[in-house]
Amino acid sequence: PFTLHDHFSSVLVSQNSILEDSAVYTCTGEANNDGSDDSPAILAAFKECRKNRRIVFSNTTYNIEKMMTTTDLENTQIEIHGTLVMRLDNLAISSKDTNYWLSNPQPTGFQDGSAAWFLGGKNVTVDGVGYGTLGGNGQTWYNQFQGQSNYPDRPHGLAIWKASSMTRSNVRMVQSQMWTMAIMHSQNVLFDGVYINSTSNNGYPARNTDGADTIDSDRITFRNMYIRNGDDVIAIKGNSTIILIEDSTVDHSHRIKGLGPRHGAYVKTWTGDQVSYPPNGGGGGIGYLKNLAATREAPFLIGQYTSFIGQQEDCEGSTFKISNMTVRNWVGDGASIYVADMNCSQGCGGCEDITIEDIDLKNTTTGADVARYRCRDVVSVHGFECS
Repeated sequence: PFTLHDHFSSVLVSQNSILEDSAVYTCTGEANNDGSDDSPAILAAFKECRKNRRIVFSNTTYNIEKMMTTTDLENTQIEIHGTLVMRLDNLAISSKDTNYWLSNPQPTGFQDGSAAWFLGGKNVTVDGVGYGTLGGNGQTWYNQFQGQSNYPDRPHGLAIWKASSMTRSNVRMVQSQMWTMAIMHSQNVLFDGVYINSTSNNGYPARNTDGADTIDSDRITFRNMYIRNGDDVIAIKGNSTIILIEDSTVDHSHRIKGLGPRHGAYVKTWTGDQVSYPPNGGGGGIGYLKNLAATREAPFLIGQYTSFIGQQEDCEGSTFKISNMTVRNWVGDGASIYVADMNCSQGCGGCEDITIEDIDLKNTTTGADVARYRCRDVVSVHGFECS
């Protein structure tokens, strides 16, 4: 595992509490404790206590067999002392299946995505008190799709939806069906002390079990996280601004779309041609990334030829523009002989204004200084020479 301590930006998250009044009205979500569906009782608690109240889940197991939407909360605290499990059909017998969840999607509007639970509102706190858990029964999903990526309507475990001033702390999220969390159309949200673990117990990978994805969201903070999964740790997607990741541990996962065990900083864009619908392994969209600074990490990669559908003909077709990036003050070691490996696209005029300076890296095999830079379609470099 590795630990992150870098500050990408400064984020202030409001943590207004309604609990200063000890007499605040409380709803307790009562579990049936007989193996039946607890989602009606859960939704009833949210309906009764959605505003200026507290909702408490006891230290027991709650079975959730239906999609849930609770997005109209206001000045609400949620305490989770138990385990909320997204149950599968026919769980009582040997044939676990996923039919209900695939046949009754709650669309997110992104890549044919769905979410098992939409949670949102204003001034909301969710406290798992260190052991409160949301489970997705992920192993059945991993077995069913056998490594297939982006299956339509395969649900994310939780969608934070149109939330503002929300804090989610000390919660465990395990064995998610797909992405653990999708943070969408939200602002000023803090995740603090959240434990995420989605791993397979056999040869079928826990594919696309991202820890969190941000989409059209602003001022999102991830602090004191532990994430172990089979895909991206945190994926910062379109129209995401002011994202802070700090003091977090990543264990056997891919990357944080900029930080990861393979490369300290990793910038990836898809090829220029759309592949399938929704795009999977090829984009064709436009956009830009600029004014990014990365400090105190390990070797750096830019790749604009990404495709999951085999090699594509138009490797130079990406029109996503990368410019004005700074990598500074890195100390460490790595297996590569290159400080940076940058493959940029001719379709956008290459990468511009790349600064790399004050680097002290050693090769883990030879102990020699690492001082080479591999460049393709990189222009306007500062602090280094391509070799």
